Amino acid sequence: MDQRALGTQGLTVSAQGLGCMGMSEFYGTANEAEAIATIRLALDLGVTLLDTADIYGPHTNEQLVGQAIADRRDEVVLATKFGIVRDPADPSARGVNGRPDYVMRSCDDSLRRLRLDHIDLYYQHRVDPGVPIEETVGAMATLVEAGKVRFLGLSEAGPETIRRAHDVHPISAVQTEYSLWSRDVEDEVLPTLGELGIGLVAYSPLGRGFLTGRITSPEDFEPGDFRRSSPRFMGENFARNLELVDRITQIAADKDCTPGQLALAWVMSQSRPSHDVVPIPGTKRRVYLEQNLQAAELELTAEDLARIEEAAPVGAAAGDRYADMSRIER
Repeated sequence: MDQRALGTQGLTVSAQGLGCMGMSEFYGTANEAEAIATIRLALDLGVTLLDTADIYGPHTNEQLVGQAIADRRDEVVLATKFGIVRDPADPSARGVNGRPDYVMRSCDDSLRRLRLDHIDLYYQHRVDPGVPIEETVGAMATLVEAGKVRFLGLSEAGPETIRRAHDVHPISAVQTEYSLWSRDVEDEVLPTLGELGIGLVAYSPLGRGFLTGRITSPEDFEPGDFRRSSPRFMGENFARNLELVDRITQIAADKDCTPGQLALAWVMSQSRPSHDVVPIPGTKRRVYLEQNLQAAELELTAEDLARIEEAAPVGAAAGDRYADMSRIER
């Protein structure tokens, strides 16, 4: 698989990574054996970037990934995150914590669960409005100096926060949702990343599965799947978004590929000389992993890109990305 640079500090990863979140929760029933087999097949097929976070599970996803890569550490660029805090008494409740002491403690906890002596890419999962970004990134920089972390990243950060963070310590990657139905980062975030030479890691590049064309009804989701309460998957929004997928599906048919492969190829085509874009589609099954990776072989012409733009322009998706958008920086 082709390699892409995240930032200018020397971090290089496969052109497509693997998001591991859904292997533990949020997307229905988990199957640990299949998840581990999927991770190991990804490595066999040339994927190097694996993405997890302490919140996933919580904690169990890091343990799962650590188990899967225990004898293959040198093949992996391991990315994890800190900063979102879950309430044990209310699993749906969320808080954020960017205090330096929490940063240091979270890193040590993640290293233990992952069975690693260092993390390759360490993200602040969400910006803490109560803690200056300089303090949080300063603590993260201390982790780099200690050899516990190699490169730093932010997730869902706005352009001004990215600049301030980058002034404290070079930021190699910003992770945010980016797909044919989530393009708001094109307004200010992507230009900022291009100016500073920071890579973009695109999570949910398949629109949380919607852009695959396999979801036709809210009833397709298992009980407990968080998409049942996601605005884009509810009521009139669902119906309008199905129309978007239908348009993408027509283009995909002409390219002899699946709509999901077309959507992934589009995200991968957004790399520029100033910054690379690396999607991390999540899956917990080997069959879908192999389908996703085939998107790396799909070439989109200028005509293809124009048709896609017409079918899925900025703002085409109906509904917010999250039920509560208050923790997403603008």
